Amino acid sequence: MTSKFWSETVRRTEPYVPGEQPDIPDLLKLNTNENPYPPSPMVRDAIQGELNRKLQLYPSPTVEGLRQQIGEYFNLQSKNVFIGNGSDEVLAFSFMAFFSQSKAIRFPAVSYSFYPVYAKLFNIPYKTVSLNRDFTIQPECFFQSEGGVIFPNPNAPTGIFLDLESVRDILESNRDNVVIVDEAYVDFARESAVSLLNDYDNLLVVQTMSKSRSLAGLRIGFALGHPDLIEALTRIKDSFNSYTIDRLAIAGGKAAITDSDYFRDTANKIIRTREWTSRELKKRGFHALPSSANFVFVSHYKHTAEQLYANLKEQHILVRHFSKPGIDNYLRITIGTDAQMQHLMEKLDELIT
Repeated sequence: MTSKFWSETVRRTEPYVPGEQPDIPDLLKLNTNENPYPPSPMVRDAIQGELNRKLQLYPSPTVEGLRQQIGEYFNLQSKNVFIGNGSDEVLAFSFMAFFSQSKAIRFPAVSYSFYPVYAKLFNIPYKTVSLNRDFTIQPECFFQSEGGVIFPNPNAPTGIFLDLESVRDILESNRDNVVIVDEAYVDFARESAVSLLNDYDNLLVVQTMSKSRSLAGLRIGFALGHPDLIEALTRIKDSFNSYTIDRLAIAGGKAAITDSDYFRDTANKIIRTREWTSRELKKRGFHALPSSANFVFVSHYKHTAEQLYANLKEQHILVRHFSKPGIDNYLRITIGTDAQMQHLMEKLDELIT
């Protein structure tokens, strides 16, 4: 149903559908890839301290302090860092800054479902690239793109990691286009494309503090790249809203970057639990794709994903089911604590026997 008052932009838009956020008592929420552990205690202290300062004043429009800290963490300069209100905003600005309405971009057919939303919203033509039968990416299918390339690494919702040599090959074959590597889950994987930044001025790496740093509620995303790319993102941001990051988020983000020991310890816990979860699911008849993220993507030989999703929801366990053809018989299960995943196994034992 449409309204006569809607613009052409609204009419062609198909909004992204986020994971469910129901208010259900005793809900085990394994559907939106949130971190099961709280942020670093340093984050809470920093936010509390900021509450006692100058909330009546605007935050820094350049977020220079946080940009500098992130830059130092990655052995870069602040001019190589852009910060946005969650990585989704960074990605949206990137589509506007680097992709043209006259040249088709490429991204995987099974990928982050916000990409086609942005493409349609900004009227950018695109081509989806089919994955191999095992859900791996075919790097050569992204060579010589007309308008640019974007893909998650690890991929979402599959969790499969593309090695950096393949990423380098994609960059080499697209020297005149921007290649965006969306690394929302890279802290649960082997290595980051950040190591390639000095070699490629067409590379933009996008990361988030929502997953590995437990700050989904603060909304901090960032991009790393050549200063020319960062300047383009800043021009787009300042054409919408100069103050996208508030004072509490800036304080919390600085503390999260500072406490690297807590961050790494938490990420390692999730990696260990992910490997245990994959083994346990396989024992129960599930096919689990090899994951380098904080979730697993699985199907069962006997029970449909839709059926399992509904049955688990009745048990107050929420996982993610996508109705898209090709992956409609898979579930994406976020990795929780050891106790939470043990509870999931116990409920699955009741459901699949």
